[in-house]
Amino acid sequence: MNIPNREEFLKGCEEFEKHEKRDAMYKVATFFISHFWGKPSDVADGLGVLLLTWNQAFYRYGIFDFDKLEKSITNNLQKIENFRNRDIFSLSSSDEDDIEQLFNDFLESLQIASGKKQGTKSPVAVAKALHLLAPRFFPLWDDKIARAYGCYYNEQPAEKYVSFCKITKTIADKVKNYISRRDKTLIKLIDEYNYSKYTQRWI
Repeated sequence: MNIPNREEFLKGCEEFEKHEKRDAMYKVATFFISHFWGKPSDVADGLGVLLLTWNQAFYRYGIFDFDKLEKSITNNLQKIENFRNRDIFSLSSSDEDDIEQLFNDFLESLQIASGKKQGTKSPVAVAKALHLLAPRFFPLWDDKIARAYGCYYNEQPAEKYVSFCKITKTIADKVKNYISRRDKTLIKLIDEYNYSKYTQRWI
């Protein structure tokens, strides 16, 4: 596992901000979800704002069913709130079943609902949704990031995501001493580093 040193980690975050100056959709969706927390219909709209833009490469083939997404949020609200109130450092083996259940539930509700790609699922969209719902706990990934950490999700994506959460916890424990800023969650900064290094190869 590659755990970045201080210089590399900060460079990755710096490059992200250089190329993604505003990160506008993330800010909008984060605010929207926080503002309407406890109202599953509105929270689903907030997630949709981000997913249909942030994950446009996948959803250009068709969108998910908002009603199914709202149902997933409603049915799992207690679990989601539990994770929303925690950070990655509290992750333990007792969380694994709940994480897998949440992941699989959202994998179903976020699948493409109609058209030629109907039924196609996106583990990337699931991670983005879970992160927005619990931004200090659930990490983000994409194809290249997952592969870099040996967690590629072509099979058993929920189990792979649990493994990725564990890896992220280990990284977080190391890099938490590198930063003092409080305007972004540690999980988001780790994703910015990963995105700069593995997805875009900026560093």
